[in-house]
Amino acid sequence: MAGRSTFLGIACGVVAGALWGLVFVVPEIVRSFSPLWLAAGRYVIYGVIALGLLLPTWPRLKPLVGHGEWMALAWLSLLGNTLYYVLLASAVQLGGVAMTSLVIGFLPVAVTLIGSRERGAVPLPRLLPSLLLSAAGVVCIGWETLGKAASGSLLTQATGFACAFGALASWTTFAVSNSRWLARLERVSSHDWSVLIGVVTGAQGLLLVPVALLLDAGGSTAAQWLLFAGVCTGVAVFSSVIGNGLWNRMSRLLPLTMVGQMILFETLFALLYGFLWARRWPTVLEGVAVLLVLGSVLTCLAAHRPRAAAAAMTVGHE
Repeated sequence: MAGRSTFLGIACGVVAGALWGLVFVVPEIVRSFSPLWLAAGRYVIYGVIALGLLLPTWPRLKPLVGHGEWMALAWLSLLGNTLYYVLLASAVQLGGVAMTSLVIGFLPVAVTLIGSRERGAVPLPRLLPSLLLSAAGVVCIGWETLGKAASGSLLTQATGFACAFGALASWTTFAVSNSRWLARLERVSSHDWSVLIGVVTGAQGLLLVPVALLLDAGGSTAAQWLLFAGVCTGVAVFSSVIGNGLWNRMSRLLPLTMVGQMILFETLFALLYGFLWARRWPTVLEGVAVLLVLGSVLTCLAAHRPRAAAAAMTVGHE
């Protein structure tokens, strides 16, 4: 049973990573729109869809969601969606997809290090091979990119780099806090929690609209607005609704130290989509990075194998 839960959790993590990787190329597809517009458009649509999913189940959920839960939802929505995506989109537009993928690629290391301090977690020494492979893969991914800085001023590159690290810190905090809240709320399913986050994120997206209008009124054509609407809808449905739902499901099936490793798939798919967008094959170093990342996930699974049964009992199921 534990093995089946682990396999299902990994499958959910892989598909979530594939869907989340799409957000890295969106800022390149619609470069005429600012990161604020991208976040506002994506999350308003996400919120509308989530509200539609919430209404039929609200009578059942209402008694389970108090003031503390709403405060947590607001905080998690800000860290994992609104603030994170504004910073990530800014990093992509200022520093490029590969540089942003490099920095975000350190998420597994950060989350796994925090997760190793949880009660009953796999000891850190057993996770070191996985962490070292992960770090080596990320370094290979960014080696050529950082050696061949994209066109633009040093200040622009530095700002993009800072935005990427801000996104890293924001999402690391979200991943850890969200996993703990899911473990705490046994009567709220991962799907319901994802829908609630979507509704709150949609409200935050609405607050971004007047700010985006004030800072960037925009002079885009009708065709550009149509493309923007289509892209935001696609990302809202696939990356936010489906991707977040799968991630929350995975967070209940796997311990936090394994959750960290699953984020690597977002980096891999972000790179794949970036290669397709640039219409080029990966370099030798990038190919080696993919192998190192896959090796990191496999060694992480091996480190958890003796504790699979205990982990399944402590994480909890819906």
